[in-house]
Amino acid sequence: MTSSRLLLSRRRLLGLGAAGAGSLLLAGCDRWSSSTSGFRDVLDRVDELTEGAQRLVMGDGALAREYSEADISPYFRANGNVRVNDRDYNRLAEGSFADYRLPVTGLVDRPLSLSLDDLRAMPARTQITRHDCVEGWSCIGKWTGPQLGPILDMAGVQPAARFVMFFCYDDFGNTLSGPIRYYESLGLRDCYHAQTILAYDMNDATLPIPHGAPLRLRVERQLGYKHAKFLREIRVVDSFANIGRGHGGYYEDGDGYEWYAGI
Repeated sequence: MTSSRLLLSRRRLLGLGAAGAGSLLLAGCDRWSSSTSGFRDVLDRVDELTEGAQRLVMGDGALAREYSEADISPYFRANGNVRVNDRDYNRLAEGSFADYRLPVTGLVDRPLSLSLDDLRAMPARTQITRHDCVEGWSCIGKWTGPQLGPILDMAGVQPAARFVMFFCYDDFGNTLSGPIRYYESLGLRDCYHAQTILAYDMNDATLPIPHGAPLRLRVERQLGYKHAKFLREIRVVDSFANIGRGHGGYYEDGDGYEWYAGI
């Protein structure tokens, strides 16, 4: 599964004309990426080339395509986990998330603790976009929620900040050291993109649990594994080198996925 997923992202290098020969090599050697540190370093360098090439071609502010109501998929497949095995989360779900709070912490001047009512009182953006999964399927859905950038401005991002971590309630089962909850990260420039929102509604209804209730990240210019679900905390950091294995996300650390998953 890792090989097929990484192959999809490597093809983006060919499409952009950056390091094309290297992407062919990487596609054939993905099975080494999780266990060989030197090869992982090569993957990280290719990741940087992918991001740089895409930003050069598209620019930071380019929008992902938005669709009409008629284009919304009649069935939207849920990516990742569809339920959460966490006592605190399930207690919140039983109360329709009335007691839910989203902390915004880390390198900020004014740490926040936001309820769903707080978030719903903020100016919201609605966008109908295509969700592209790294496994090769796509669906079109309608998402509503506040833009992330103004929330970060409320918190007062400090000059040393470079990344934003998204910590979640869900996990993918026990390991020898216990369950590892899902986590992802974005660079600040993508956090301030117009289509980067914290969605609380999907298709004009409250976000369902399989799709990440009560709140999920939507970052429309990147693949679906970057769209963290079941948000538990947002943390502004200067580095993610000491979080997990230091590559910025659950799948990046465990399966060698690219950190920048631009499409």
